[in-house]
Amino acid sequence: MKAIVCEGLGDARSPLGTGCLALKELPEPKLPDGHVRVQVAAASLNFPDALQIKGGYQDKPKLPFIPGSEVSGVVTEVASGVKSLRVGDKVCAVRQTGAFAEQAVVPAPAAWRVPEGLALEDAAAIPIVYGTADVSLRHRAQLKPGQTVLVLGAAGGVGVAALQLAKLAGARVVAVAGGAAKADFLRGQGADAYWGHWTFHLFQQPSAPTAFTGVDVVFDPVGGSQLFEALKCVAWGAQYLVIGFASGDIPKVPANLLLVKNTTMHGVFWGSYMMHQPRVLADSMRQVLEWFGQGKLRVEVFARFPLERVTEAFQVILDRRVRGKVLLTMAPRARL
Repeated sequence: MKAIVCEGLGDARSPLGTGCLALKELPEPKLPDGHVRVQVAAASLNFPDALQIKGGYQDKPKLPFIPGSEVSGVVTEVASGVKSLRVGDKVCAVRQTGAFAEQAVVPAPAAWRVPEGLALEDAAAIPIVYGTADVSLRHRAQLKPGQTVLVLGAAGGVGVAALQLAKLAGARVVAVAGGAAKADFLRGQGADAYWGHWTFHLFQQPSAPTAFTGVDVVFDPVGGSQLFEALKCVAWGAQYLVIGFASGDIPKVPANLLLVKNTTMHGVFWGSYMMHQPRVLADSMRQVLEWFGQGKLRVEVFARFPLERVTEAFQVILDRRVRGKVLLTMAPRARL
């Protein structure tokens, strides 16, 4: 099978064979008990993939490794002990590395059937970002209709997922991102208000739906200085969801601001739910995929690249141009 292999740590945008990534022909992976083999239709790129290739992510696999954690495709083989899936099932799935390849072997509990009506390639974009957003908003923040959610990095994959799920829950959404193209995109996604920069005072904006009261929930995959600005915007008793640090800066939290506003801060690492609270993760994925099947959620794919153009795909993500998700496909095509 063809696969992208990380042979050394570095910039994921470097051309294949000249930097840290290379396109290799590898033997197909072994199939342990409790796993299924998936013929991959598409793999999804996420910002943490670039961090992992650079050596800056909390999970540091031993070199060499196949990057990527999220795929969609067709089950071609089922190992002993698997009862939930059959050969021929269309699935989306997650695993710790190994996604940027023509085949992926995944634990059966980490693979979910793709609902009718959803394009198989697009399903690769669902588990991590929609799983993270759903567990964060429904399970951790206990989001209620009529509340207001401030979404940082709203044009990225997980930001779009949070925006869609918050609107589905009956909440108001203030979306933060940069640039006119992203502003138009987020308004099209249903954002009630849009802020392009942090050089504003939220409560002085006449169009702000939260004037004088603050936001009830902050969804923050960005970190850095935006955390401090967001904390100034919260209402009394707000829920603050720490999702990641796309800014590259892990901030030190000013605990006095949490105290004054009685704010609860949550760290949300979706992948760890598989080990610690698998039922919560399973229930969340069941609900998310049901909503996709009902047409209540939609995947926004910004670009598709064939496997051998993975470095160009990372360029789009790391240059902050993306609006939605970027996919690697196993077919020889690219579309922006």
